[in-house]
Amino acid sequence: MANIGRLSTKDAVLFLCDMQEKFRPNIFQFTNIVSNAARLLQASRILGIPAILTEQYPKGLGPTVPELGASDLTAHSKTSFTMIIEEVEKELQALGSPKKAILCGIEAHACIACTTYDLLEKGIEVHIVADAVSSRSQTDRLFALSRLKQSGAYLTTTEAVLLQLVQDARHPNFKEVLVASALCSSVLLRYNMLFIPSAHSKTTEIINVLHFLSQTSRHSSKI
Repeated sequence: MANIGRLSTKDAVLFLCDMQEKFRPNIFQFTNIVSNAARLLQASRILGIPAILTEQYPKGLGPTVPELGASDLTAHSKTSFTMIIEEVEKELQALGSPKKAILCGIEAHACIACTTYDLLEKGIEVHIVADAVSSRSQTDRLFALSRLKQSGAYLTTTEAVLLQLVQDARHPNFKEVLVASALCSSVLLRYNMLFIPSAHSKTTEIINVLHFLSQTSRHSSKI
């Protein structure tokens, strides 16, 4: 049977790559990347999917950003571009050598790329979550994703991953996954308003637009 890249909660592991403080001002769409990664992490907890977290040279690049919600995970420190370092290898073995990897983080053309190549060479199916992966340059991001697809990785999105994992609206955790996903987005929105001044005006603008749309929808329903 051909390998069609179907995701399931069996034999899967979530990889969270280097979403650290010093990258915050430089990575394209950093806030959205972390928000989507946080949604995936919450869903993985609910569905029993293990997660692996790395940090690239944390002494210089800082810790994992708090809004990812990964404080309960052991952060594996590294200097190599791949996440597949000795400590991670041991963790994968302890997990029973998972066959599917859900990959998100930064940077697409560096650590995400090297991790993907290593996983593919080990025979592990790689699902790169395109809206949870980025680089400093959008050009680097787009070309990296294209190149990784050529190498055999599957490109997907956060929403697609969540729906593939539950597979059915009658899944016992379906509503819980959706609620957790929505809460992650809400918390990130509030965090950015409080702690990132440059994001405040954009966030306020988005809220105003959403409010306008909701009011318009209510008005239309009365007509």
